Amino acid sequence: MEKQEIRTFGRRHGKKLSERKNFLIQNILPKIVPNESETNDILEIGFGSGEHVRELAISNPNKVIIGAEPFMNGVAALLSGICDENGAVLDEYKNIRIFPDDVRIVLNNGNYGFDEIWILHPDPWPKARHEKRRLLNADFLNLLSKNLAMDGKIIIGTDHWEYYDWILNQVKNTTLYETNLAHDIIQTRYQKKNMAGTAEPKYIILSRR
Repeated sequence: MEKQEIRTFGRRHGKKLSERKNFLIQNILPKIVPNESETNDILEIGFGSGEHVRELAISNPNKVIIGAEPFMNGVAALLSGICDENGAVLDEYKNIRIFPDDVRIVLNNGNYGFDEIWILHPDPWPKARHEKRRLLNADFLNLLSKNLAMDGKIIIGTDHWEYYDWILNQVKNTTLYETNLAHDIIQTRYQKKNMAGTAEPKYIILSRR
């Protein structure tokens, strides 16, 4: 069976990076990519500038946190946030690993059992002609399910209410179900901007059947 090409929508690069950020990408990033020999406890997909990844690392010092982000400016922002002025990773962030590409590459080639998978404010692609670009379709959710621990959870946050309803409809065709578990949520920069102009973001917490 021919392997289907993975297509990532959206930008890969933004404004020109500073000399410091280029240094960190070239010299620090290769040292903190995910390692299959480690336990990989928490995954965040599309971490933006990495504020929540950093919070996860501090809140879970004994767990490995993987952040997956194909947008290099976001990767550079996270690296800058976890390193000191000399380019060394700060002690409180040494449990962070960064995958600078489409997370499906990791999930398709591994057999993980994440305790938590976070997806905060994914692009809703609101135009009808772009619906196929939406990440959180049933196929992708099933891929997440395969890489989730039996008692693990997937936490999804969006300020686009139509996308929220669309995701819940997709869940019906997966091995996941919605739970009513409460979960602490921090405000990311994107959440504070509230791009869709709704009253407040909505969250979906999913578990395996």
